Amino acid sequence: MSLSLCQNNITKACALRKALPLYAITDRRWLGDKPLAQAVKEALLGGVTMIQLREKNLDTDCFLQEAQRIKALCHAFNVPFIVNDNIGIALACDADGVHIGQQDMAVKEARALLGPNKILGVSAKTTAQALAAENDGADYLGVGAVFPTDSKANASEISHNELQRICAAVSIPVVAIGGINEKNISKLQHSSISGAAVISAIFAAPDIRAAATRLRQRLSALLTKTALTIAGSDASGGAGIQADLKTMLACGVYGMSAITALTAQNTTGVAGVSPSTPDFLSAQLDSIFDDIFPDAVKTGMVFSTPLIAVIAGRLRHYQAKNIVVDPVMIATSGAHLLSTDAITALKEQLFPLATLITPNLKETEALTGLSIANKADMETAARKLQAAYGCNVLCKGGHRPTDADDLLYTADGPLWLPGRRVDNPNTHGTGCTLSAAIAAHLAKGYSLPQAVQAAKDYLTGALTAGLNLGHGAGPLHHGWQLCKFP
Repeated sequence: MSLSLCQNNITKACALRKALPLYAITDRRWLGDKPLAQAVKEALLGGVTMIQLREKNLDTDCFLQEAQRIKALCHAFNVPFIVNDNIGIALACDADGVHIGQQDMAVKEARALLGPNKILGVSAKTTAQALAAENDGADYLGVGAVFPTDSKANASEISHNELQRICAAVSIPVVAIGGINEKNISKLQHSSISGAAVISAIFAAPDIRAAATRLRQRLSALLTKTALTIAGSDASGGAGIQADLKTMLACGVYGMSAITALTAQNTTGVAGVSPSTPDFLSAQLDSIFDDIFPDAVKTGMVFSTPLIAVIAGRLRHYQAKNIVVDPVMIATSGAHLLSTDAITALKEQLFPLATLITPNLKETEALTGLSIANKADMETAARKLQAAYGCNVLCKGGHRPTDADDLLYTADGPLWLPGRRVDNPNTHGTGCTLSAAIAAHLAKGYSLPQAVQAAKDYLTGALTAGLNLGHGAGPLHHGWQLCKFP
């Protein structure tokens, strides 16, 4: 696969995950005299995030006309438009994609007809079907029926355990479907779905907009993911715990924190540090894992060998997942933030637990003993780290003078993720922000390349916003997607 095609797939996958939470499938049988376009508009006003047009009884001309009307509505709301089981209609109206069932066209054939850029959804009822669909080119899966349903004849149910197994087996998002309504939707909690597809719960409702709004609210609570940051505090709010929590909120997850050290710092430097005791850090971690188990964890400034031992021990004890280790060793100024023995502990105890480590160029040189002058050197160093510790490596290129390209190195080899340099001297907390954003997207179920790309996009936006605070290298605008400062 070419780099450009791989990049396109990552971008498409990131956008798709945002569109799946409330997926409405049309069925005009529930509408009485109400025009379908009016019903779809009401659903969109209520917060539906994707529309699938399902028509089994219209002739080709009428189907195409209806598809064109619904597509125009969807695009006015910036919502993807999918056609059910009719690639000819989908291509004729330039729909965003198609959804097919197990008895319809083969997935490989559908992908070939659609090309790489259209969305392809596939129904699945078993883990074997799900894996085969993913392998053959599906972008998402519709899995069900998860509850009894009257909307589709002969729709047999699948168990909650099978739904969980399918979600765990594939890397593409899963949408639950079948009999979902306001009363039973909470039963889908802890299944790792990316969304719910509904028919009658919206289109049979007396007030379609209100029904969609209530379902969207319930799904928002149901799909909430959590992330934990283990790092130092930044009194000025630009880096560390404060930056991480802002980032996690902006990226759509609930953030929690365990503080390794208090710092007296601002945009001009660090005036003092007061570390947590190992016992108190352990107590913080226990209080989190025993109550709200995080879907992802990131570590930042871990401060000392005893604290690293506590962190590694508790992460192993609780079998934490999606661990992003930002090896905060060398500040942008060049100052060393960890002692030699702490760096050894970081490498030996935390790196083997990590899903991903995110060293900048100076840290990569310190960790490998290699000098990095170009992209080939970055690949050599990242390969060495991946082989030594068995974790994926994001070698950050933000300190390169010509671009902001990052290298993601996994067991499958190198993947370059291009980045745009932003002319902004205010870069305090960029490393914290990027690693927190990666953890947030891993918590939401993104694959590793998707999570890194989404985090890079978020960081670029935070830099581009041009916040200018303080007398030194100022902080980023972590809330650039949510609000604008006066």
